[in-house]
Amino acid sequence: MNMKCLVIDDEPIARNGIVDFISKIDFLEVVGTCASALEATSYLQEKQIDLMFLDINMPYLSGLEFLEALDNPPLVIFTTAYSEHALDGYRLQVVDYLLKPITFQRFYQASLKARQWHQMIQSPKQNQLDPFLYVRQEEGFQKISWVDILYIEGMQNYAKLHFKDKVIVIHQTMISLEETLPAEIFFRIHKSFLVNITHIDSVSGGRLFIKGQELPISRTRREALLKEVVYKNLLSR
Repeated sequence: MNMKCLVIDDEPIARNGIVDFISKIDFLEVVGTCASALEATSYLQEKQIDLMFLDINMPYLSGLEFLEALDNPPLVIFTTAYSEHALDGYRLQVVDYLLKPITFQRFYQASLKARQWHQMIQSPKQNQLDPFLYVRQEEGFQKISWVDILYIEGMQNYAKLHFKDKVIVIHQTMISLEETLPAEIFFRIHKSFLVNITHIDSVSGGRLFIKGQELPISRTRREALLKEVVYKNLLSR
C-alpha cells in the first residue's frame, strides 16, 4: 500500500517540485498540498497522512512550531533552504532533513528511509519490542526505560546511567551497552560518554549540553555527530 503524503510549503515552485518527485516513486502518493502550517492543521484532522514533506521557514507558524504542537504526528521529512535547524529536526525525530535545492537522488534516499520507518511502525512485531533495559543491581536486576537515559558515563568496568532525576551505577562496560542500546538513538561522543541524542539541547564547539550538563566531544566524534547524526546524511555521498 502506498504511503499517503502531504506536502507543506509556502513556495508554489518548491511545492510543485516535491509533488513531481513523489509522482516518480511508486510507493508514495500525494493526497494533498498546503501553502501553510495553519492549513495543514485542519487537513490532518480530516485525512489519514503517513508522511509529511514539511518546509520549516513559513509565515505565521513555522514547520518546527507546527510539528512540536502535534500530539501524534505522521512521519516527517523536512525540506528547507536553511541548515541551522538540523539539530531541532533530529530532536523531533524526523525521518530526514533535505536542503533545497533538492536533488532527486537525495529525495529518493529520504523516501526509502521513510518507507523503512513506516514498515517498522506497521509491523506486528513492533508491538513486541521492549523499550526497557534490564541492568544488574547488587544481587538482582532493575528494569529501566532506556528512553529516559540522558547519557552514559563509562568508568572502566562500570557505567553511570544519568537520568533527569537520578544516577544509576551498573557493573557493565560501555562497549556492551553500546551494542545493546539502539544505535540510532545512542551516540558515542567520547571514549567516556554515550549520549541519548533525543535529549541533546545544543552543540557548541567541542561541547555538548544535555539538561544543563556540559559534556566533552572528541574532535573526531564531533565531526561524526554533526555529519552523520545531526545532519543525518544531509548531503548525498
